[in-house]
Amino acid sequence: MNGELEKDSARGPMDVRRIMAALPHRYPMLLVDRVVSLVPGQSIHAVKAVTMNEPFFQGHFPSRPIMPGVLIVEAMAQAAGVLAVDSMDLADSGKLVYFMSIDGAKFRSPVEPGCLLDLFVEATQFRGAVCKFSGKAMLGDKLAAEANFVAMIADPPKD
Repeated sequence: MNGELEKDSARGPMDVRRIMAALPHRYPMLLVDRVVSLVPGQSIHAVKAVTMNEPFFQGHFPSRPIMPGVLIVEAMAQAAGVLAVDSMDLADSGKLVYFMSIDGAKFRSPVEPGCLLDLFVEATQFRGAVCKFSGKAMLGDKLAAEANFVAMIADPPKD
């Protein structure tokens, strides 16, 4: 179904190799460690294990390490990228998922080293190459962040 939206039963778990087949991100910017479950065209539950070894903790903040909010939103967007690429059967295609907009971002609880950040993202619309999503980042049953965002699937820029 290359390029077409696929909907069928839940999939998962996915390890980091399958995540890297869907996303071009690599260390230190790969912010999704595992996919717990994925329902093509609908939703994804992914996990980011936040460790003290993250490079951003050296400066944010040395005396009280907190994951930057923009990186929490990026983690949700990467989970959405896995959902979109998997739903459209585009893994290993070289296609990229680009942010187009972020709306309603709210940060509720700090994310610190040692946390498991559960990323829950729902697809609210697939229209051609443009996808809309609603995401929540959770620390157990506590909301850490939420946002709505729009992304576009496109070819990478030519050299």
